[in-house]
Amino acid sequence: MDNSLSKINNINYLAKKSLSDTNINILKNKKNKDLETVANQFESIFVFQMLKQARQSKLAEGIFSSEAQDTFNNLLDLEYSQILSDKNNFGIAESLIKQFQSHIHPKKDK
Repeated sequence: MDNSLSKINNINYLAKKSLSDTNINILKNKKNKDLETVANQFESIFVFQMLKQARQSKLAEGIFSSEAQDTFNNLLDLEYSQILSDKNNFGIAESLIKQFQSHIHPKKDK
């Protein structure tokens, strides 16, 4: 009787541990996906700032320059930055993922 109870307790423990490990893996995958999303968004913002600075460094004002044109160019640069960061590999997102990966999955002390 005591041996059967011990086996049942072991089975329950292993089942709970397996479920716990599965939940941990699901959370890790979600955290990895979230980190990747944020890193890609940061890369897009970085590219936007580069485009914005390039546009501000023009040598002379155009004859049709206006506040509306500046707003349009700003929105256009925002769209361009998202497209450029999606289609091209600047390496910024990958570097951020590598740098912050250890913060999401801290190494266990043994």
